[in-house]
Amino acid sequence: MCKSDICEIAYDCFHFLGDKPCVWHKHEKVVCKCKFYAPNKGHILIIKLDAVGDVLRTTCLLPVIANKWPGMGVTWITRAESVPLLMNNPFIQEILPFGPDAIVHLLSRDFHIVINLDAGKISAGLASMARGKEKTGYVLENVGHVRPTNAAAEEWLRMGIFDDLKKKNRKTYQRIMCEILGLTSEGVKYVLELAPSETGKACDHLSALGVKPGKPIIGIHTGGGGRWKHKQWREEGFIGLIDELMRDHPSMFQILLFGGPPERELNQRIMENVNVPVFDTGCDNDIRHFAALIRQSSVVLSGDSLAMHVAIATGRRVVALFGPTSCAEIELFGLGEKVFPELDCLCCYKTVCDCSPNCMELISIEMVKNAIIRQRDLLRIR
Repeated sequence: MCKSDICEIAYDCFHFLGDKPCVWHKHEKVVCKCKFYAPNKGHILIIKLDAVGDVLRTTCLLPVIANKWPGMGVTWITRAESVPLLMNNPFIQEILPFGPDAIVHLLSRDFHIVINLDAGKISAGLASMARGKEKTGYVLENVGHVRPTNAAAEEWLRMGIFDDLKKKNRKTYQRIMCEILGLTSEGVKYVLELAPSETGKACDHLSALGVKPGKPIIGIHTGGGGRWKHKQWREEGFIGLIDELMRDHPSMFQILLFGGPPERELNQRIMENVNVPVFDTGCDNDIRHFAALIRQSSVVLSGDSLAMHVAIATGRRVVALFGPTSCAEIELFGLGEKVFPELDCLCCYKTVCDCSPNCMELISIEMVKNAIIRQRDLLRIR
């Protein structure tokens, strides 16, 4: 504690909050400059406003950013719905929800590096507004169009506006983003920190449903996101898969259903039409509790959705179903396999498809079941 009424303030410390005691003063009763003092060598601003799953997969860049620019704090601007997934992240000093508070920071502060990897005009406009010695990714020109800051960013921009280039791409999202930043992709990994209390709450939730601890769990996420309708597998596919899995392996698995509000009625119909016991985890779980529940699964089946990213981030075995979106961009980090039909029109990014049967309808129950069994067998080997 202070030995006098006047204590030194370490304005340059990572833990300095300005309007309240830092975490170490509250927990350890220490004062500046204590053993936890960490001088801030500058600030990196990351702007990422896209879908929640995209925000989560972009956390993969944080370890390599920290390695490239040690001692710099990270301030991340994102939409409010993504904020919870960034909480407790050891690589992020500040999380700013997109809105007035974020604008105040942009108008008041100087950043060493501004990183915006989204080519949308709002994100690019924020990057242009920010005061930074170096800007990487995309900025908004004063005439109103988005401009890439380097050749790698232009390549990613071209993939976004020319479907044939998107389809030809074989690089993962993380590799492309690292190329834009001029960084090696070695060391990229999802960063999602769940507290023991959150894990405990998830275990209590499953116990209340009747899930047996220690018995393998197949987690099935039935949603596909709202943007591309055909990212979602068919209802009869989920029903047939569950019945076949439990018929062929009656004592091996427990089945959990996951989803959000849009999947409430779908999951209810699945529950009513399967001939075996299935546990519904609910469709109103907050995003961190959802992640903690996913973490309890042995194998997770999902389309190209937030659930897939959460499963990878929490180290689960994954079976990911692909059709209209790029499977090449998704890095599974050796944690699973991708299932998709053999079609020339895959990765079309069409919101509406007139093909019948479409790509997701051509993913058979047998294809998915076999992939799940393979992933389960890999767990048993380990």
